Amino acid sequence: MRRVPRWVLLSSGSAPVLLIAGWAVAAAMEDGGYDPVTETISVLAAYGTPGYWVMNGAFLGLGVCHLLTAWGLRVAATAGRLALAGGGVAALVVAALPAPSSGGSLRHGAVAVIGFALLALWPVLAATGGDTAPWALRPAPAFAATAVMAVGGAWFLVEMHRHGAMGVAERAVTAVQSLWPFVVAASCLLHAAHRTPGRQPRPAPVRSDADR
Repeated sequence: MRRVPRWVLLSSGSAPVLLIAGWAVAAAMEDGGYDPVTETISVLAAYGTPGYWVMNGAFLGLGVCHLLTAWGLRVAATAGRLALAGGGVAALVVAALPAPSSGGSLRHGAVAVIGFALLALWPVLAATGGDTAPWALRPAPAFAATAVMAVGGAWFLVEMHRHGAMGVAERAVTAVQSLWPFVVAASCLLHAAHRTPGRQPRPAPVRSDADR
């Protein structure tokens, strides 16, 4: 089995930190003019907002982290790695196409939807099957992760339709999506460590009669 480099823990672990820190700092810069319960993250990244560079910088960092993690997760199925990389590219494009200060943006929204779909599908696409695979790459946990993300996406759509707590729903699902690559990377490294046999003691040399 191909090994996963340890630096994948850094790239995957940095993704949720950058995303959450980005929206927290950008929201704090709004001086009370932003409601994180009912307003989306894209509002923080819109042109002209105080935290414009902070939030879009977080999107850029998130995209780079996903691309690096997809490259390093060599034990995952290729389809899943491509989906994760696609989600990283979508984050980069979202930063390059921020929403306008007022109204919506079809391009921004379309890229965000594509990125969400890829990041929701990548867990189940990355599964390699069998009890010999790392835990997070087995079918049941991978399907459960995809199901949770899909339910979160449906929750976000419901809240958006009713103009409710769509900010909370979006943060919940994006946090899970940014965290799952770290779970997979940690699972792969722990699995490899458990399968590596300990160093066996060197047997004592056998002395022949001529040596005595």
